[in-house]
Amino acid sequence: MTSSRKPQRSFFERGTLTVARALIGMHLVHDDGRTVCAGRIVETEAYLGPHDRAAHSWRGRTRRTEVMFGPRGHAYVYFIYGFWDLLNVISGPRGVPQAVLLRALEPLAGLAGSTWGPGLLTRALHIDRRLNGAELIGVDYAGEWAQRPWRFFDRDSPYVSTAPARLRPRPRAGAEALGNNARGAPGAR
Repeated sequence: MTSSRKPQRSFFERGTLTVARALIGMHLVHDDGRTVCAGRIVETEAYLGPHDRAAHSWRGRTRRTEVMFGPRGHAYVYFIYGFWDLLNVISGPRGVPQAVLLRALEPLAGLAGSTWGPGLLTRALHIDRRLNGAELIGVDYAGEWAQRPWRFFDRDSPYVSTAPARLRPRPRAGAEALGNNARGAPGAR
């Protein structure tokens, strides 16, 4: 996709809950210089910090959350649980740290692996903290904020992170699913 296909800044100049809903169905494309990966956004989750106890900005401005206080339409990519990089879109006005977490994608091009969950999504798209601040276009400890109905998803997509496993498409087992590396290996058909 060309940069002319990116949403206008005005797309992000609406309330965070509106942006979270509007992102459903949009395409997320990442070109890392080797591969172009694309998927249709099917699940998002809004964070309305600093009063939202589920938001990173709840505890105030830190080096980690600094990008959340910046301009709308930029990426907030952070490392969590010692394993995952997660991608958020900044959606609050400058100085108001609100964001939308991208939770699941329906694969369109260049994606290998699962994309139904925010960590799996970033892994499949090769997105990491190097993109933190780049222009783009259930949390038990949070008490009542964890129960806010601010998660939005495409109810018909089997790629939503909370979809029952029986509804999710799975890669075919065997040599066909593994590509050329499996052909001729012991036990391969």
